[in-house]
Amino acid sequence: MKTTGVRRHLGPLLVVWTLTRLLLMLWVLKVYVFPGPDVTSDVSGIYRGWYEVLSTGTFPLDDVTWQYPPAAALAVLSPGLLPFLDYATAFYVLACLADLAVLALLAWAGRRPGLSPRGAWVWVAGMPLLGPTVYARYDVMVTAVAVAALLAGARHPRAMGVLAGLGALLKVWPALVLLAVRRRSAWAAAAATGAVVAAAFAVAMPGAFAFLTFQRDRGTEVESLGALVFHVARHHGWNGEVLLNYGSVEFLGPYVDVVSSAALFLTGVAFGWLLLWRLLARRFEAHTVADAAFVAVLMFTTTSRVISPQYLVWLVGVAAVCLCHPASRMRLPVGMVLAACLVTVLEFPLWFAHVVASDALGVTLLFVRNGLLLAATLTAAARLWRATVPGGAPVPGAAAPAPLTRTPSAGSPATRP
Repeated sequence: MKTTGVRRHLGPLLVVWTLTRLLLMLWVLKVYVFPGPDVTSDVSGIYRGWYEVLSTGTFPLDDVTWQYPPAAALAVLSPGLLPFLDYATAFYVLACLADLAVLALLAWAGRRPGLSPRGAWVWVAGMPLLGPTVYARYDVMVTAVAVAALLAGARHPRAMGVLAGLGALLKVWPALVLLAVRRRSAWAAAAATGAVVAAAFAVAMPGAFAFLTFQRDRGTEVESLGALVFHVARHHGWNGEVLLNYGSVEFLGPYVDVVSSAALFLTGVAFGWLLLWRLLARRFEAHTVADAAFVAVLMFTTTSRVISPQYLVWLVGVAAVCLCHPASRMRLPVGMVLAACLVTVLEFPLWFAHVVASDALGVTLLFVRNGLLLAATLTAAARLWRATVPGGAPVPGAAAPAPLTRTPSAGSPATRP
């Protein structure tokens, strides 16, 4: 019966994935032009320029837009694997293949006893909501690594650690998938992988860690939560400006440094909350690792000085893993994230000019999108706390947490993740 049910879901999954991804490819290849700014310019211009520099054996030392850990070079150089295509087309094809890999991982997970194909549907539906941006950035490749790490965790902790360590050197945030992992072998594998890969890049290519300085000097990007202060302030005499700065459109002017510092402070508060949760949590179930990772990524996304549209690719990927587990407490926050994806494509690229102008439409879109992310963050954090910390109230509509003494079902040995 289980196999029949999986096959019943797999056909529609593949049909919807194929149709929506064909549309994404037609957009990035400009067979059909998506309204708004050209989201593919980063690939054809910036990434292509980085590719030329990286191919010489060094990082872009004089380019402040290079703000990524050293393993990001692998993603930028990857179109070289398809020399018969031009750089941009090869990049889009590889992004699409990474997308397909995530679908395959989630569909495979949905076949395991006690798990659900619902996660695969979250991925299939969530990506096209963000429009062509998902294939015009390398975040879908990073998300594939993070999803693989989360799905490997219960049965193969060392593999999870290796993938998390590699992912952290691709774009830092995949390290968060280890938050609720209690097996030392996963942490040891992540640390060893990170150290070896980082050392290899440091020895082989000059400037592997120049990105740390470039990240430090960033301001407040116009789509971030803190930027709402200046969007409103512009209508009340604030005399700052909006400029392309460090590779993104940012506010520059009075008090921007204060708001940027406040965002960093909130990120610190989020880190402190996660640390406190980790110290107090006692009830761990099969879905806790994914739920905790989702909360952590939400917190660091929402408090960031930059909430670029591609950041929501991370959230959709981790959310999909959460909903592979029928008992996950994250259904409502996942729904909020999917709604935020739809609003995101409206504010970028469709009506980004209105966002930059801080007019009524642009500010409304940002309030709705960032409000959804904030609500998802607070809701998810509260549900995780109540489900795992002794004395926490039960989550309405969620199954009661199983006792630690229960015997895990086949394919769900993650009572000790």
